[in-house]
Amino acid sequence: MRTLFIKFLRRMYHEEYGLARRWRKARMRDFLRIMQPPRRARIVDLGGSEYVWSLFDHDFHVTFVNLPGYNPPVSDPSRYARIEHDATDLRGVLDDGAFDLVFSNSTIEHVGDETRQAAFAGEVHRLAPAYWIQTPSDRFPIEVHTGVPLFFKRSERWRRERIKKWRKLYPAWTDMIEATRVLSRERMRELFPNGQVCLERKLGLEKSYSFYKPCEPCLVASLA
Repeated sequence: MRTLFIKFLRRMYHEEYGLARRWRKARMRDFLRIMQPPRRARIVDLGGSEYVWSLFDHDFHVTFVNLPGYNPPVSDPSRYARIEHDATDLRGVLDDGAFDLVFSNSTIEHVGDETRQAAFAGEVHRLAPAYWIQTPSDRFPIEVHTGVPLFFKRSERWRRERIKKWRKLYPAWTDMIEATRVLSRERMRELFPNGQVCLERKLGLEKSYSFYKPCEPCLVASLA
């Protein structure tokens, strides 16, 4: 069953044809409509890649921050830059208010425990006056990383037993699951108290949420 789920994920996230491509294009349309970044906006993407920015035309300059080994060379240095560093602590690397906007897609749940998640949020607030931080909803019935219904709402003991079994067959994937901490909407509200929330629904179910603070002066009413 786990093998079938992993194969399904690979097909779903195929960059050219996968269903996730259509979902991400829709999410980026929401991002542009709500945030209305200024022309030639300076954007820092924490944990991202050129892929989502290739889904639409833009004149932004985007800087990608990833850990060493997860940051491929950029295709166009006039539009993109990369920094290899821990996104939970960028002091001494990036100045306060160095950007117009912080963007992050499905990254905060992978940075570590609650202390590191709070440090990540602190960097978001420090680097720019506006932000768009997306993360999967813990209310979606099928947990998107494991394929197990409400995996992160189960007891820690139950999760540990499953992880122990998975590790024998899928060690690298299991390492990723073990390091993942899906955030509730309430926890995201604690980390981004001045943010509004855009809910992404699929089949009427809450799939993810993006907490955001729009670019001035384009303050937009919350969608939730």
